[in-house]
Amino acid sequence: MSVSKEIVIERLKTVNGPDFTGNIVDLGMVSDIFIADSKVFFSITVPAARAQEMEPLRAAAERVVKAIPGVASAMVALTAEKKGGGMEAPVQPRPAPPAAPRPAPQAPASQSHGKRGVPGIDAIIAVASGKGGVGKSTTAVNLALGLAANGLKVGVLDADIYGPSMPRLLNIHGRPQTVDGKVLKPMQNYGLKVMSMGFLVDEETPMIWRGPMVMSALTQMLREVEWGSLDVLVVDMPPGTGDAQLTMAQQVPLAGAVIVSTPQDLALIDARKGLNMFKKVDVPLLGIVENMSYFLAPDTGKRYDIFGHGGARREAERLGVTFLGEVPLEMGIRESSDAGAPVVASKPEGAEAKIYRDIASKVWKRVQEERGAAEAAVPSIVFE
Repeated sequence: MSVSKEIVIERLKTVNGPDFTGNIVDLGMVSDIFIADSKVFFSITVPAARAQEMEPLRAAAERVVKAIPGVASAMVALTAEKKGGGMEAPVQPRPAPPAAPRPAPQAPASQSHGKRGVPGIDAIIAVASGKGGVGKSTTAVNLALGLAANGLKVGVLDADIYGPSMPRLLNIHGRPQTVDGKVLKPMQNYGLKVMSMGFLVDEETPMIWRGPMVMSALTQMLREVEWGSLDVLVVDMPPGTGDAQLTMAQQVPLAGAVIVSTPQDLALIDARKGLNMFKKVDVPLLGIVENMSYFLAPDTGKRYDIFGHGGARREAERLGVTFLGEVPLEMGIRESSDAGAPVVASKPEGAEAKIYRDIASKVWKRVQEERGAAEAAVPSIVFE
């Protein structure tokens, strides 16, 4: 039996709204409903200030949808907006913060040979940062474009569930299609195949998900997408060292991780946490990128080290990790990213694009080195 949006909506009308005022459909709390392979995806908009107490409502909506004949599973998220069906608390709503991340030292080590790969994908690279605001997503997308410019077939997985940015960075709009109603087809632009939660939820809708839901969503976006044949999948990780990072590091055979940091000491302290987390779960460290490394005045060409300089290089040397390069604080990088035309795609002959292509070359070289070291470490069996 095929499942339709109309059937799902009718069942959701049986779920009472907050304080038993009407039902969640008539209150305008239910987002667009997306159905693929008998799996139903939708979100429920609630006042952010009341998000904690709305979990029973979300669970009730999930139960009634799962009970529909023909539904294999349902993924229901709580989201928050400034308007939530007239249910606002007097407090100005704001997105509820994600659950506190587990500290990296508690993460158990996991050998890559025990992790299940993704068919068709030769290598998976994580781009991570210890904190937000260091330009990780901009670095990830330009790294992916740099790898593609160097002749590789590249995909991008936007694993930042709480703040997906790939739809804007790559100027991709709309909802993904399905293959025979079973798996999602990645969206595409600039020669990259892309999947992001931003394609399933509106850009300005904050996600209010707990750890298990984040991990489930990540797994589906990775393994239930028709990626086809890729040389490399670049994963734009959320900032920090929480559930999403541990899920990827422990369950996916990552070829390595790239850490993005700015030069100042505070950012480097957080970058060390990311480095230590990947070390703890046996993920090779491909290197460190120093973003916003320096500023060149466009009128005089004079260089200013606004955030200090060389901190990431010194940290890489101290830890014995490859230093991948310095990316300047440059107006063109910011403007092109905001416009959905990253510099490697929009200005391929420019100086900034060359920096990213050089970083991409170093990253791919490190992937090959790590593979060679892993193969050399496997003992050979000799029959006499």
